[in-house]
Amino acid sequence: MNHAPDHVDQIIDQWATERPDLDTSPMALIGRLHRLADTLRQRLVEVYAEFGLSEGEFDLLATLRRSGTPYELGPGELAAATMVTSGAISKRVDRLEARGLVTRRVGDADGRARAIALSPAGRELIDAAIEAHYANEARLVAGLGEIDRTRMIRILREWAAALA
Repeated sequence: MNHAPDHVDQIIDQWATERPDLDTSPMALIGRLHRLADTLRQRLVEVYAEFGLSEGEFDLLATLRRSGTPYELGPGELAAATMVTSGAISKRVDRLEARGLVTRRVGDADGRARAIALSPAGRELIDAAIEAHYANEARLVAGLGEIDRTRMIRILREWAAALA
């Protein structure tokens, strides 16, 4: 299947003219992945916004929801599971707590520790948002056949492991 040149092709062509000594072949993959990641993030964020959530708030609520009953974690566990700093977790929890979507309580093992838990309203919201999220993701990958998706998963997993 032939495709019309895209933005990445134009950049590669420009460098071929200006600096023919450069090997720009990696950009054919990395440039497209970068642009695709930006597009995917935008499309994902649009769905989160339908539920009044930022990307980080969605991530925090989803992390609590998938943690299992009682749907609560400590700030450190949340930071590790969402790969953000504890300060960022604190700000997100503050916003979600103000909206009644999470609660804070003293931890069981240590009176100084706090546990963050989904409130009933938070669970209801994230259950609806996660259904819309996965339906959105299904739409976003619908243009790829099952074999291509399986191959891409394997390739991306191997590439990520090689860079780790």
